[in-house]
Amino acid sequence: MDTSFFNFIYGASEKWWLLDWLGIFFAEYAKYLIILAAIFIFFKQADWRRRIYFFALASLSVILARGIITEIIRFFYYRPRPFVALEIRSLIEHSVTASFPSGHGAIYFALALAILYFNKKWGWRCLILALLIGLARIFVGVHWPLDIVAGSIVGLGSAFLIKKILPKTD
Repeated sequence: MDTSFFNFIYGASEKWWLLDWLGIFFAEYAKYLIILAAIFIFFKQADWRRRIYFFALASLSVILARGIITEIIRFFYYRPRPFVALEIRSLIEHSVTASFPSGHGAIYFALALAILYFNKKWGWRCLILALLIGLARIFVGVHWPLDIVAGSIVGLGSAFLIKKILPKTD
């Protein structure tokens, strides 16, 4: 089923230049929009305690999601990337590393949920952007759909856990 979803999404690539351009943009560059949103939310906090709390929530969530959980899973389970397993051409350059779970999914879903805790409007936009990033990484041929789902679960779970662990600022 994972391969079927991948073939459906990846199958749309290299058919229309604008769609390819959008896929590459979201897969490679849209992540900077989420980072800019996090910086904006950080500086928008008037109270220094809330600013430190947001920084701790965002950074610890990303560290837990990408730096710890994703690496532990990849240590015990190796899954080749689609462009390796299917011998296809990806639209972006990527090293031949483990595919599962998606590190981009883990990072940007964790960061988006941290933003959502502080600003609903920007948080929902960032969650949608994180989803588009994930879909684009399938579209360009560097991730399987299950990689993105697992990465998003790791990211969202990490942000939720860090939010529960951190002491309240109020």
